[in-house]
Amino acid sequence: MEPLMTASTIVSAANIVVLGVLIGVFTKIYLKTKAQLPLGMIFFASLLSLHNIIGVYAYFSMTDLYSAALLPYFLAIHVAEFAGVMVLLKITLQ
Repeated sequence: MEPLMTASTIVSAANIVVLGVLIGVFTKIYLKTKAQLPLGMIFFASLLSLHNIIGVYAYFSMTDLYSAALLPYFLAIHVAEFAGVMVLLKITLQ
């Protein structure tokens, strides 16, 4: 596996972990408040988790189909997503 694909897979796995934490936090908030916003955030985080799970699976199962020229862009997308999810987690935990 190419180093950039390995890095992208690691960042995607980190996204899955952070999104799991966010889902737990939003679930706790929903159970306390019964507000609608945490339900939407749980749905949003679940879809992002699904995106990352599919991405990790695709990296392992279709490695030969990815063009090396695209790998820096995939890595940039996952790093940007990780940064955004980390900011959302920091804001949520304040």
